Amino acid sequence: MAKEVDIELKKAFEELQEKMVDTTQKIKLADIQIDSSKKSIIHAQITQNELKDLNAESTRLYEGVGRMFILKDVCEIQGNLDNKIKSFEDKIKTMEANKQYLERNLKDSENNLREMIISRKGATST
Repeated sequence: MAKEVDIELKKAFEELQEKMVDTTQKIKLADIQIDSSKKSIIHAQITQNELKDLNAESTRLYEGVGRMFILKDVCEIQGNLDNKIKSFEDKIKTMEANKQYLERNLKDSENNLREMIISRKGATST
């Protein structure tokens, strides 16, 4: 009987441990994506600040599209940068919500594992 309990405990422990490792990796990936998005926002803001200093009528501005550049108005480029910043901010909000969900999931897994060990210890000692 004790061997069956040990095998069940071991199997459940391995499953929960695997789930915890997977969740931890997803949290790290979310952190990396959030950092990358924040850097992209900063880059777009710096570009916007540089565009403000330019003389809009006499300066020709080109925007990169793939491997080529297209002549654009300053207002159009500013609008594109604003859209980029907004999309990255939305992406960050989504990733942070997902990260919080994953952290709660990880905490629940840890609690389940603790409860399982405590209940098995209590069952084997009685």
